[in-house]
Amino acid sequence: MKIQNPYDCLIILGPTASGKTKLAVELAYQLRGEILSADSRMVYKKMDIGTGKDLEDYHFLDMPIPYHLIDLVEPDEPYFVSQFQADFKQAFEEVKLRSKLPIICGGSGLYLEAVIQDFVYTKVPVTPNFKENLDSFSLEELKEKFEQYPYHDFKLTADHQTLKRAKRALEIIDYLSRNPEYYLPQSQPLKPFTIGLNPDINTRKEKILQRLIYRIENGLPEEVEALLNSGISKDRIRFFGLEYKFILAYLEGEFNKELLIERLGTAIQQFAKRQMTYFRKMEKSGIKIHWVQTKNEAMETIINQFILPK
Repeated sequence: MKIQNPYDCLIILGPTASGKTKLAVELAYQLRGEILSADSRMVYKKMDIGTGKDLEDYHFLDMPIPYHLIDLVEPDEPYFVSQFQADFKQAFEEVKLRSKLPIICGGSGLYLEAVIQDFVYTKVPVTPNFKENLDSFSLEELKEKFEQYPYHDFKLTADHQTLKRAKRALEIIDYLSRNPEYYLPQSQPLKPFTIGLNPDINTRKEKILQRLIYRIENGLPEEVEALLNSGISKDRIRFFGLEYKFILAYLEGEFNKELLIERLGTAIQQFAKRQMTYFRKMEKSGIKIHWVQTKNEAMETIINQFILPK
């Protein structure tokens, strides 16, 4: 089988519990591919259950499927989008050199955008105390300040939808306006064929609840306890998001297992909605996503549009 131009990779995205990994694994087997994870938490070691690594799933018909960008750093080490970009580019090129198809799989919209669109502006250095001096401004005031700067290409892609992002956007445009000679390293953006898995709401809710119960009964509380015992602070554990924050509260006696499942299940469903909102934003920025509800639909779409007949 030949891969149809102009695509150089395949992306599988979707909200949590939509079946991305299993689809990516089967496609990797069928298309001689390797999987590149685009998940902001799977880069951390010793965090397997709460992040949903499901490493046992990286086999198809007893054949191991190579994967990358998982277990890169210790839980107490910082890891930024710019580091992910660099690690991704290295892994992507290595997969291509082996004449394999890169299959990018993940639900972290920011990480996916960072490799699809290659956010070179993330490399603009931080200006000491710049963002701290903006703490008294509202979001609308920050947007007004941003528009007062002279035109720059960055203005076309800047994200200032939240206070945090607006402050960083201002920091970048301010630096670029003061340093017009600053060189922004360029690289060839990806040319992906992107499949979005989005099961119907009831199916998604059911899968989220089933998966949550399974993980709680099969070691998630113990995983959080092990992180605590290894010296990881409670604040750091909360930083890792829903499952870790709620399990920590459960271990501290804030609620029983039944209430844990109810509240965490609801929170994960709300998170899935936010993921979909982010993916819709990606579409508005020009990223084409072929949405499907099931794995079979995904396979059919890829066969019809991504692969030429033999």
